[in-house]
Amino acid sequence: MSLATRIALLCLGVAFVAVLVAGFVSTRLVLNTSREVSREILANQADVVAGQVSNNRIEQVLEGQGIAIVKVSAAGEISGQDRAAVRAARAVHAEDVLSGQRVSKMSGRLLVEARPSGDAGFALVQETETGGNARALIRNILFALAVGLIVACVAGLALGTLLARPLRRVAGVAHSMSGGRRDLRVPVSGPSELAEVSKSVNNLADALQRSESRQRDFLLSVSHELRTPLTAVTGFAESLADGVVSGEQVAPVGTVILSEARRLDRLVSDLLDLARLGADDFRLDLAAVELAPVARSAAEVWHARCNAAGVLFSLDVKGSPVVRADARRLRQVIDGLLENALRVTPPGRPVVLAVSSVLEVRDGGPGLAPEDYAVAFDRGVLHARYQQTRPVGTGVGLALVHGLVTRMGGTIKAGPAPEGGAAFTVTLPVTSPAAATSPGATSPGATSPGGA
Repeated sequence: MSLATRIALLCLGVAFVAVLVAGFVSTRLVLNTSREVSREILANQADVVAGQVSNNRIEQVLEGQGIAIVKVSAAGEISGQDRAAVRAARAVHAEDVLSGQRVSKMSGRLLVEARPSGDAGFALVQETETGGNARALIRNILFALAVGLIVACVAGLALGTLLARPLRRVAGVAHSMSGGRRDLRVPVSGPSELAEVSKSVNNLADALQRSESRQRDFLLSVSHELRTPLTAVTGFAESLADGVVSGEQVAPVGTVILSEARRLDRLVSDLLDLARLGADDFRLDLAAVELAPVARSAAEVWHARCNAAGVLFSLDVKGSPVVRADARRLRQVIDGLLENALRVTPPGRPVVLAVSSVLEVRDGGPGLAPEDYAVAFDRGVLHARYQQTRPVGTGVGLALVHGLVTRMGGTIKAGPAPEGGAAFTVTLPVTSPAAATSPGATSPGATSPGGA
């Protein structure tokens, strides 16, 4: 059922109820007023004819007006030619006039006005005009009801059409958006509620446009990131297949192919993890994990990789809190942050993995603009902003790190680092207080064994 039809039916219902209530009230008022007027007229006539009841001319005039005369004898007997009038007079005790008092009562639909007259009395009895008036009044009410319903129907349809027009515009834009259009906007006009709906649809269209633009940029960056190792693997594999590379050159070529294949595997794994991160079946094996041993294990690998790139790596352990986390995913978080730090840090600058009450990765790279720290974990944002000025990844790594930390019940924040670059701080739920500095832990600023 359309909105216009519902509004029209609502107007019809309101009009019907209003006419019924008005008709009932007006009917009661008119009938009561008619009855009181009839009684007053009959009382005046009774006062006028008092003492002239025996006048036949008066009786004929009254009978011509539909008024019956009932006589009350001095003995209290009530008589008359109209039996209904006699019964009505007896019902209201018209004989009370013999004591000199007036009787003005109603018996059913008959008005009785009794007056004393000499030693006797009389009563004038007249049927009220309620019956005829009620029928005329009902006809008028029915006519008013019909007119009111017709007007309400027309007004409801007009109002419904007027109110539904902007909603139909909104629905049309939404339908076009579902078909892929993103350039349409709804005029913000009409009542505040409809204007709010229009604004919401326009905001949704803007958000979809931005989201799809970011997705396109992300896909382009991922495609570029995949194409680079694929090109290397394909080129070296063709060299091997064509026999261009042979002898002692085979081992180095195989090493390059293996390295690029592993790079591809990491990227694909990160993409799959990022896609499955929001699913209910994404598995996390949460348990009590001590941070320092996990950090030392990662430091052994990343010290070698940083040293090969000429970057100064150091491990700074000030404590070893026990946190509730998935050990494998925690290592994945550390590796993701360190890989991001190594990518942007030039040779001779530091990369620091620090453990205290929190886990922190700091670098001596160019850092981020102050407004970009808040969007550092939004997929593809940093790639779009810095791809022309520095080595950047696809944005998958930081987005995945943020998702993993959040799923483990922790938080991660980005900010400036003392070393001049960016610092990423991970806070996880602690299951026991931070331990004192562990045996063999390095002091602040010291490098790990065999450090750079």
